[in-house]
Amino acid sequence: MNPYILAILLFGLGLGTTITFASSHWLLAWMGLEMNTLAIIPLMAQHHHPRAVEATTKYFLTQATAAATLLFASITNAWLTGQWEIQQITHPLPTTMITLALALKIGLAPLHAWLPEVLQGLDLTTGLILSTWQKLAPFALILQIQPSNSTTLIILGLASTLIGGWGGLNQTQLRKILAYSSIAHLGWMILVLQFSPSITLLTLLTYLIMTSSTFLVFKLNKSTNINTLATSWAKAPALTALTPLILLSLGGLPPLTGFMPKWLILQELTKQGLAPTATLAALSALLSLYFYLRLSYAMTLTISPNSLLGTTPWRLPSTQLTYPLATSTALTICLLPLTPAISALLAP
Repeated sequence: MNPYILAILLFGLGLGTTITFASSHWLLAWMGLEMNTLAIIPLMAQHHHPRAVEATTKYFLTQATAAATLLFASITNAWLTGQWEIQQITHPLPTTMITLALALKIGLAPLHAWLPEVLQGLDLTTGLILSTWQKLAPFALILQIQPSNSTTLIILGLASTLIGGWGGLNQTQLRKILAYSSIAHLGWMILVLQFSPSITLLTLLTYLIMTSSTFLVFKLNKSTNINTLATSWAKAPALTALTPLILLSLGGLPPLTGFMPKWLILQELTKQGLAPTATLAALSALLSLYFYLRLSYAMTLTISPNSLLGTTPWRLPSTQLTYPLATSTALTICLLPLTPAISALLAP
């Protein structure tokens, strides 16, 4: 892709998200989301592969549906209450419609079915943008309207953690596994949103760091399914030794960074008297942990199959920048000791 066009598209992505962040009016927020969608579509379709075009079309249709629902709900809200302020949304009907529209935008269960399919059709770089940057703008809106629809958020959160766990169990494609991992993590964030928005933001931040490092590892190894992970020993032995730690951090095991948000969320849910919800969420984390362990096992303890599909690729030096990977990997593995400091910052 022409670097000038790429720069314009990335600028559009940044601008769309920033407009949504800065807006207090529903029309402006909707406009930011639309700019975001339109800027990423050429990035998704840039390889002209039928699978990429199909993924782009599916993405466009779901995002357009969500944006239309959001616009309709905000107009309904203006009609019922006479104002367009995001913070002042009070009527339950538009609130629920907007929550569901934003859930469709970020891929929360049960509105998640597009996400694995779309992510599977993209290359790993665009997949990384879709899994991280594209979640920010809708999340900012969910955070602003959160107090008024508690049951909806709990149902969405629990459904996402369970489906994100179940769905990834029988997958062999890494991008689909990462899509289900994304659904499960978003479910955790939504569960605690109404009780402690600061813990939700912390979870979102750790999710962004962990997902970035996972995508960058797979990109460095040019891995798209579980079989090709086994050839990574020959390419980057040190990174292959560290990757299980990244994956287990995504799964939420101590003493890794990923344990911190899960620990704080379970603690907060228990404080709010939602012990059954906390128990279900913790059990669903075990489902996710299984497929992360499966990836770790395939990467470090198996030898690559010498079939035609699994032949060892040429060991050419990678052109990928290693600074982002090194930074995100260090943060993914080492941040747990900061928990007391973060808890003190989060305390009201």
